[in-house]
Amino acid sequence: MFIILIVVIALVAWSLHLMQEAVENREFALMLAGTLVATAAAAMVGVYFLMGGYVGYVTEMSQQSYLPHESLDAEYLSWVSQWDGMLEQGARLTGSEIGQPPPL
Repeated sequence: MFIILIVVIALVAWSLHLMQEAVENREFALMLAGTLVATAAAAMVGVYFLMGGYVGYVTEMSQQSYLPHESLDAEYLSWVSQWDGMLEQGARLTGSEIGQPPPL
């Protein structure tokens, strides 16, 4: 965090220096350069805050994935028991019940 803060402060200082030179020399190009450097500093701060929120979100999600979820386990077990019941019912069907002709 401190490295980013130092870089942003340096960019703002450089931007102000460029703008001061632009006013003294009456050069539009230096003013434009100072504006672009200030915009880069602002964008860097914006990305820092956006990524800080995202990293917190991802960290929270990874911690939640390791916690046991009883409700999910219960849903999984009920789904497995329903599937087993369907398989048992299918195994009890005879050939005529599933559309095949009976043996001769």
